[in-house]
Amino acid sequence: MDYKDYYAILGVPRTASTGEIRKAFRALARKHHPDRNPGDAEAERRFKEANEANEVLAEPAKRKQYDELGAHWQEYARMGGRAAGDPFAPGGPFAGFRPAGAGGGAPGGVRFEFAGDPGGFSDFFRTFFAGAASGAAGPGGVSSADGHRRAGPRRPVALPPVEAAVRVTLEDAAAGGTRLIEVDGRRLEVAIPAGVESGSRIRLRGQGGGPGVDARDLVLVVAVRPHPVFARDGATLTRDLPVTLGEALLGAEVPVATLGGKRLLLKIPAGTQPGRVIRLAGQGMPRLKGGDRGDLLVRVRVVLPALDERGRAAATPFLDAIHEPDPRPGS
Repeated sequence: MDYKDYYAILGVPRTASTGEIRKAFRALARKHHPDRNPGDAEAERRFKEANEANEVLAEPAKRKQYDELGAHWQEYARMGGRAAGDPFAPGGPFAGFRPAGAGGGAPGGVRFEFAGDPGGFSDFFRTFFAGAASGAAGPGGVSSADGHRRAGPRRPVALPPVEAAVRVTLEDAAAGGTRLIEVDGRRLEVAIPAGVESGSRIRLRGQGGGPGVDARDLVLVVAVRPHPVFARDGATLTRDLPVTLGEALLGAEVPVATLGGKRLLLKIPAGTQPGRVIRLAGQGMPRLKGGDRGDLLVRVRVVLPALDERGRAAATPFLDAIHEPDPRPGS
């Protein structure tokens, strides 16, 4: 039986905090999850290894047991890894060794038991952390030296969450609120926070399916639909505003609609060039983490009139009078 270096599997130092361990596990679980890597045996192996390492290192008492075990591993290896029975029982290679959480520091203390199915985990895990070699208590209890099962609280199994996509309109993303969605035939009421973006994740505890305390979480991955008028960059919105030639040349106040349907009067300065951007502060998207709203950038698009013969005749003296400079000097 090979020793499992759980710190190396998660890529964290032995001094890592519980938060750092969980963060490393979540990153590896996302990267190697079988749903993202169908048919990839190597990804599945790495996913199982990360899950096994997290099961031990994310729980302080099991981590202490693992660290103490590592200090005695060479002795265990020299004895040929004889652990056909309980390695902590009298005569075993770890007789007298006290697992973390055992009472009194002597044989007969309570052993840790894994509440889930350890079948996909290594022999190392099943021997030392899942009670597989002892034939003792299963889920929902712990075993003692007399072999009797003792009742104990059942700990939920840490399973990866189920992910589902949820598509919302830009208006929904701006307003927030609740909406009904359907996932695997179930209708759920979901709170959509104002300011969500594509890629935002909404976690629903225990809604991913599974029995009782083992129910998996459901993570909704938000996708915001493209809008026909507004483009979005974070909290900033951008839209085009068509204006006439006269409005651009002489200036005017023209109505412009915001995302929420509110109509504002926008002042177009005389001599506005096509493509000029005018900023409307606070008329963009709400920020997901609170604070002021973003801005709305209005890009002016000058619409030229279609001239008939009379119009061209009138335009000629006007253009002669304004003496436009060459807009392409040197080209």
